[in-house]
Amino acid sequence: MEMFLMVLCMSMFGLAVTAIAFGAAVRGERSRPDVKLADKLPLVPSHFFRQDALPPTAASVRVPIEVLLLQLERHVRLEQAAAEAFLDSPTPDSLNSRTKSPLVH
Repeated sequence: MEMFLMVLCMSMFGLAVTAIAFGAAVRGERSRPDVKLADKLPLVPSHFFRQDALPPTAASVRVPIEVLLLQLERHVRLEQAAAEAFLDSPTPDSLNSRTKSPLVH
């Protein structure tokens, strides 16, 4: 019977501490003034459908897909070679060295 009463008292104590902590957390939110997001955020026009789109430049010229695939395959081969070289002789220098691939990781 004493064990049951002890567990009951400890449970009530834990419940009281939890209620106090929850009350303190909620009270902190209520003390803040109500802020309307519409008043704070400026209205910016959407740029999804742009009427003043820039004309195509030399940088936006379409590249054939074969060229891109060849560059990607070359990059993958260079990365695999670098990984195999690291596995053959793992050193901190070989781990942090850059590959000869022109593509950025």
